Amino acid sequence: MIYRVAFLENEYFWGGSVATGTDMPIHADSHYERDYTRVIGNQMMPLFLSSKGRYIWSEHTFKVWVENRELCFEGSGFELYDGGTCLRDAYLAAMEKHFPFEETRKNGKQLPREFFKTAQYNSWMEFTYDPTQKGVLEYAHAVVDHGLEPGILIIDEGWHTRYGQWEFDFHKFPDPKAMVEELHAMGFTVMLWVTPLVCCDGKAFISTYHARLNVNGAQNLFLRTAEGKIAIVEWWNGYSAILDMRKECDRAYMDQKLQTLMREYGIDGFKFDGGEYGMYHPENIQNGTAALDHDAEALNLAWNEFGSRYRFHEYKDTFKGGGKATIQRLLDRDHTWEGNGINTFVPCSLLQGLMGHPFVCPDMIGGGEWSCRYKPGFVVDEELFIRMAQASALFPMMQFSWAPWRALSEEALKHVLGAAQLHKAMGDEIIALVSNAEQTGEPIIRPLEYGYPGCGYETVKDEFLLGEDILVCPVVTKGTFEKNIVLPDGNWQDTDGKVYAGGQTLRMKTPLEQLLWFRKVK
Repeated sequence: MIYRVAFLENEYFWGGSVATGTDMPIHADSHYERDYTRVIGNQMMPLFLSSKGRYIWSEHTFKVWVENRELCFEGSGFELYDGGTCLRDAYLAAMEKHFPFEETRKNGKQLPREFFKTAQYNSWMEFTYDPTQKGVLEYAHAVVDHGLEPGILIIDEGWHTRYGQWEFDFHKFPDPKAMVEELHAMGFTVMLWVTPLVCCDGKAFISTYHARLNVNGAQNLFLRTAEGKIAIVEWWNGYSAILDMRKECDRAYMDQKLQTLMREYGIDGFKFDGGEYGMYHPENIQNGTAALDHDAEALNLAWNEFGSRYRFHEYKDTFKGGGKATIQRLLDRDHTWEGNGINTFVPCSLLQGLMGHPFVCPDMIGGGEWSCRYKPGFVVDEELFIRMAQASALFPMMQFSWAPWRALSEEALKHVLGAAQLHKAMGDEIIALVSNAEQTGEPIIRPLEYGYPGCGYETVKDEFLLGEDILVCPVVTKGTFEKNIVLPDGNWQDTDGKVYAGGQTLRMKTPLEQLLWFRKVK
């Protein structure tokens, strides 16, 4: 069934998958077509919000395109709602009707403030698949030695033995308890990377496979095919079984593994990777047909709900997970200016907020797509690294992975440390906005159109509002040392104390050592 919505005059829409945020906003003349029925990527909501206060909602995935000045959908359950007159009205109306923020408010759930008050650190780009106890400790000490504040430290993929066993590889980590104790003493919170994938030659798989008719329902562990076999799915490391978090036995299995890591080694939480919609899609089953109850949407949602019970958690792939107090980050970005690089930071993160995920973490500074380092002739672009740090500084969260003291010159390192210090200095204000988002559900970083509707700001993609009163203007193009700055209505004070009248566009200098940002004043 095709559902069509004619564009109003000068109407813009935001929606779909955060991975396609650079497409936004779309309008009547956009060349736009996406299929969200198979691959979603990052966070996705079946929602499109209009600059004219309307919004379109469906409970399920869909195909979407622009044709003959209409926004067209193929799927089921679409409905057009009138939420008001502007983008903010549309968002608030959709949130109140479709997002579970009321439940979040009743529960009074607060995310750990450690996520927001200082930069975070991740082992991925320094060690990729081969972190070690020695390397992690050296990295953590270097963080402090170079003047950065200790914060959340994520030991990423590779700390473990077989996928799904979730046990330390003692060749790499001979004494993980002592390591965690040392990290805690330094002021770090320690998280581990995990995924719902289970290797077909690991103990978990073998014991389950042989249990068959054994006790405690072990024979039901994992996603199953229509033939009752353990479903084998393809993912970025090959082929594996995958947990079905709709089932109590699968939740209990992983919960036991994670609780053991917390109890025996002092681990504080987990980065929950994978388990995205595409992994669970029926077409990804390699050894049979999908069972009658196979529902990729529900499977992905169950994986996200499982991990969000842990106080310290992180996700990056969810369908219809908006409106919950969960930590969500962007997909891995390339070490580039264009394509899948720094150019995506602002538009994708703004869409993240508009899809009900206000607690935004951009990708790792320098980019988290590990393969870029192995391309012939690769060298670190110091200007890009600095601009990525600056672009992240006034997000709710910022995360380092590449060691800037190793990757950069002394001068470039000074500029990157300055961005981290700015984030720390603004910590109290950022945390106040986090508290507000937990109560209201409103985005923390916002498009200019959200705060200043009808002023022609719909297509501004290289500036954003932090709350209502801070305007951030990062540089996201190479060799840019002055740029046009859109100042909304009001009076705006820069970091040197100079006040500018709003409602105009100014050409301003953007030196490499400076992130340009303004505070609204009376």
